[in-house]
Amino acid sequence: MNATVLIVGGAGYIGSHMVKMLARQSFPVVTLDNLSTGHRDAVVAGTFIEGDLSLPGDLARLFKVHPIDVVMHFAANCYVGESVQDPRKYYRNNVAGTLNLLDAMLDAGVRRFVFSSSCATYGTPQVDLIDEAQPQRPVNPYGWTKLMVEQVLADYARACGLSSVALRYFNAAGSDPEGELGERHDPETHLIPLVLREALRVKRGGDPAATHLRVFGEDFDTPDGTCVRDYVHVEDLCRAHLLAIRRLVDGRVEGAEAYNLGIGRGFSVKEVIGVCRSVTGVDIRYQVEGRRAGDPPRLVAAAAKARAVLGWVPEYVELAKIVGTAWRYLERG
Repeated sequence: MNATVLIVGGAGYIGSHMVKMLARQSFPVVTLDNLSTGHRDAVVAGTFIEGDLSLPGDLARLFKVHPIDVVMHFAANCYVGESVQDPRKYYRNNVAGTLNLLDAMLDAGVRRFVFSSSCATYGTPQVDLIDEAQPQRPVNPYGWTKLMVEQVLADYARACGLSSVALRYFNAAGSDPEGELGERHDPETHLIPLVLREALRVKRGGDPAATHLRVFGEDFDTPDGTCVRDYVHVEDLCRAHLLAIRRLVDGRVEGAEAYNLGIGRGFSVKEVIGVCRSVTGVDIRYQVEGRRAGDPPRLVAAAAKARAVLGWVPEYVELAKIVGTAWRYLERG
């Protein structure tokens, strides 16, 4: 029988896709989410528990009632700009909340953990392709919260016997192929859904010139002046998590491991808009504003380690296909 997996933050964007994938692989799944940003109807399988990482008593009761083998942690606040404006919120939830979760796990004898980390831990890199050996120097509180948890995992591995896999996402994008799940952030800050929402507005009769789409900065040191990012499909992210679970359950994880997840190719903001125009057939326009605080000019992954150790090979390597899945979900809604 497959291991029982607790998915913390399973009502959110990536977590809900993970619930669905694990259920299809016949894993028993328990979801914990406080629904502050997640959606109850996005949890399509398993057992759902409404609860919060700030409540240690709730966590202790969960582990007492449910025999958990592996914990996957997606329940982080994740807006870079907001983290700059309100760092207290981010350190409280992302760091203190994770410590509560780890303590509850260890008290219950659960020592397998998959952590959603981020390329934000690298800050502003000095190389075009970022591998795991690059220095981790965050430039915003969000990135610092992720790096702090990675340090905790390394220390807990040595002192407490915790086995963990930290997966450093680059830019998650897209929707499941059936169009059942997708991005429903409020507010939405991710580029692809913002561009596609603008396309949908125009498709439904909106004036293209009255655009709602904003591009933050076109004076970066990049080919067209806009930020360059590596976009990885949410299904590919979930497949990496599934491989991490297998590695943990098989006892092959050595302490605290970390892997980059990206396709190894960057796309500028203007390139993304161009691809969205092509996929949707809509005249998408935008307004240029100043840079946002904490935005590095370029973040592109070198993910050879995940390929070599986890056996992870992304299936969605063309941006048009990634955008296409997101567009199908948005049109369906």
